[in-house]
Amino acid sequence: MTSGTEEETLAQIKDWWQRNGKPLLFGAVLALVLVFGWQFWQNHQVNQAQGASVIYQQLLGAALEEGEADAAEVARLGNLLKKDFAGTHYAQYGSLFVAKVAVESGRLDEAASELRAVVDKPADKTLDELARQRLARVLAAQDKAEEALKLLDGKADQAFAASREELRGDLLVQLGRRDEAHAAYTAAKESLSQDAAIGGLQMKLDDLARGEA
Repeated sequence: MTSGTEEETLAQIKDWWQRNGKPLLFGAVLALVLVFGWQFWQNHQVNQAQGASVIYQQLLGAALEEGEADAAEVARLGNLLKKDFAGTHYAQYGSLFVAKVAVESGRLDEAASELRAVVDKPADKTLDELARQRLARVLAAQDKAEEALKLLDGKADQAFAASREELRGDLLVQLGRRDEAHAAYTAAKESLSQDAAIGGLQMKLDDLARGEA
């Protein structure tokens, strides 16, 4: 009787294993794949960030070295960041420095191209605003103030509100729209503390009032 019961139990276990064992084993293997896959992805991300950081530091060194920046090296490193780490913060901050060096070298078209690529697909809001304002200044230098002004439509985050309005005022002055420029400078001043508002911004308002802008 006992032997029969044991055989029945064994048969039930075998039957259960046939019906459920393989799916459970597959599930366990899949779980391990997911765990190790996640760990691999995390390690890959860390390695990617480290690699991008090294190149970015080299780019900064070339862009900010004393005397004239090594424009060719800055461009090479910027392109390397865009190629291997496209869309990352490192690549896009790198583009800001590539644009900076290009402006200093008088290559405004190149600077505009670098900045526009960031504006078109920014990694975050800060990069969007930094690239947007710098691109507007480059366009203004190319006598494209109207196009630059369109980049500043809408409102910026509070941290950038004053600089955006001041830039808007500069562009409006360039276009001869003095009343609108005064309104923009006033909005910029109101976004700053009283101490911070004293200086270049107040001088621009004073110049407009005297008709010197």
